[in-house]
Amino acid sequence: MTMGLIVGNRGFFPDHLAKSGREEMIQTLQKMGFDTVVLTPEQSKHGAVETHAEAKRCAELFRANSGRIDGVIVSLPNFGDERAIADTLRLARLNVPVLVQATPDTPSKMSISHRRDSFCGKMSACNNLKQYGIPYSLTTLHTVAPDSEEFKKDLTCFAGICRVVNGLRNLRIGAIGARPAAFNTVRYSEKLLEASGISVETLDLSEVLGRISRMKDNDEHAVSKLQAIQKYVSTAGVPQPALLKMAKLGAVVEDWMKSASVQISAVQCWTSMEENLGVVPCTVMSMMSDGLLSSACEVDVCGVLSMHALRLASETPSALLDWNNNYGSHPDKAVCFHCSNLPKHFFRDVKMDYQEIIAGTVGKDNTFGTCVGRVKSGPMSYARFSTDDRTGKIRGYIGGGAFTDDPLETFGGAGVVEIPQMQQLLHYICEQGFEHHVAANFSTVAGMVHEAATRYLGWETYWHAQ
Repeated sequence: MTMGLIVGNRGFFPDHLAKSGREEMIQTLQKMGFDTVVLTPEQSKHGAVETHAEAKRCAELFRANSGRIDGVIVSLPNFGDERAIADTLRLARLNVPVLVQATPDTPSKMSISHRRDSFCGKMSACNNLKQYGIPYSLTTLHTVAPDSEEFKKDLTCFAGICRVVNGLRNLRIGAIGARPAAFNTVRYSEKLLEASGISVETLDLSEVLGRISRMKDNDEHAVSKLQAIQKYVSTAGVPQPALLKMAKLGAVVEDWMKSASVQISAVQCWTSMEENLGVVPCTVMSMMSDGLLSSACEVDVCGVLSMHALRLASETPSALLDWNNNYGSHPDKAVCFHCSNLPKHFFRDVKMDYQEIIAGTVGKDNTFGTCVGRVKSGPMSYARFSTDDRTGKIRGYIGGGAFTDDPLETFGGAGVVEIPQMQQLLHYICEQGFEHHVAANFSTVAGMVHEAATRYLGWETYWHAQ
């Protein structure tokens, strides 16, 4: 990742602090693997920003590198000039997340030659950013040293925020097939998504089936996809013709996503896929999600958007699950389940099998392709975003909990989840009319996604048990 860096300076404060502060911040960023775009000491005094002319120079540098700047760090080694900071960001027009950091004073160095006053200057800088309408994020501590462990944690969090914001803006989602008639719950508004810079590209399921029917059994892409499937999950007992159908499905979907520049997908399943192709798409979707190309069933476009937000924050695979069952009488535990297309990353153990629920309607032989197993234990984050046509807004909820090792005997892909104050969460979901689908991720990234959604994307988001 690449960060733009604005080092604040103010004339009647010790400007040697701007020089050393710039060097310390660059060193920290480099150690953490970030590239930096920042003025050099030849371009401005100490490579900092104080005057309007320096603000213009920094903005020009940022614009010239706008294609690679993921976020901006405003560093205040002394009080800093709040106008120059705000002017730089306004003129640069980057529209990326901003983190404001201020370096603490040392009690033994409070003379005129060493006093920073960045504690106060940070308030002035934030006041001006608010006046300019520029959204920004804050460090956990009001003042924090660039080389401290606390700031490194802030920087890690900020990087996740940048990934979520930049990854959701200009996102292209593939909607493959029509919403199943019985699932009104996954309705959504393309126009509200488009207003946030998210486009939906559609593909009729008949086109997918037609391309599969024309694909030869020895097609190079189909053969390689079949090998990938057999390597990905145990397929013992699954008929070879079913595996070949899955391979062709995977090849067709992959080719279309590449040609349409689509990053993630939501796929029709119940029950057209089974009746007209004779397999379920679960393993193909599981493989995509495991490869960080999130894929949701039942054409749940907002569900896969939620998966993708968590995936961007954590850089690990997400799954879409049903809030499905109570777990005995425990008020803070529940069973999360899907048929399933969960990524292999989620399982303690996994094998390919048939879809027991649909098999009773379309026959077992037409339902091979599920990934079946027990979800492993570990900390998790969950999220759900939805388009609300009545208010014309995108809204959501987010939180954290853990998958447990509690005993569970069932089919599909399932796990027991424990969430603090879960009954309160369930009341909120029902009162607000959210869907039964929820995205989950083995991570603790709720704070990152909440900050990205509320501060930078403008989505109303409830953070449960914050």
